Amino acid sequence: MLFSNAILPIKLLFSKDKELYVFFRRMTGYYPRDIKLYRLAIIHRSKSLKLENGRWCNNERLEFLGDAVLSNVVADFLYNTYPNKREGFLTSTRAKIVQRESLNRIGKSLGLDHRMRAMSHTSTHNSYMCGNALEAVVGAVYLDQGYKRCRRFIINRLIKKHFNLNDLVKTEQNFKSRLIEWAQKYHIPIEYALVDTRTDENNNPIFSTAIYLGGLYASEADGYSKKESHQIASRKALDRLVQDHDFSEQVLATAPPPDDIGNPF
Repeated sequence: MLFSNAILPIKLLFSKDKELYVFFRRMTGYYPRDIKLYRLAIIHRSKSLKLENGRWCNNERLEFLGDAVLSNVVADFLYNTYPNKREGFLTSTRAKIVQRESLNRIGKSLGLDHRMRAMSHTSTHNSYMCGNALEAVVGAVYLDQGYKRCRRFIINRLIKKHFNLNDLVKTEQNFKSRLIEWAQKYHIPIEYALVDTRTDENNNPIFSTAIYLGGLYASEADGYSKKESHQIASRKALDRLVQDHDFSEQVLATAPPPDDIGNPF
């Protein structure tokens, strides 16, 4: 293994992918062993490649894997960093790190927007393309380098380099307020419905809240308080409004015609 790692920089000097090797070396701290994984991580579905077996290939499967690995590593990191904090704090802080806005910001700062293969109109309208690609890169590092190296990449080069944890834990993201403001802006009726209450194995109460926008089911989430379930469900609803264009159009269609809104003055 040590020998192969030592000769890899020499081999890449003669590789047609030399520039890509260097790019991902700077990003992750490791030279890719299987460059095909990293090349796939930056292929958006709008530019899917057709393989010899006829199957179309893009970064969506790697994104799925990377999302799971990222969530696991962030949860483990926060659990050990804040041993005295409750589950609600850990869930909220993890959400701030792995949310699409954060990942997209990091992806752009790492230069993924200049490396992505996507249709030009897609890159214009898909505001989270870089964040999705970053998750795909995490999936590629996990498959290529193993869990331990992938964990170091996430903690040292993503979390510690791009987040100030002291500021992060002080900032309370009020997803419910943001969702209510959005609904008021477009005159969309919004309802928070308590759909279930139960207890966990330690007899702690759990509340399940569903959100309806314009009478349409938007999201659902659990929390150890009604407030926490409202916040998590609101975050999910906001993410869905951004990512699911068909759903957002259906919700906006429930708004009353302008003549029915009335003159607020």
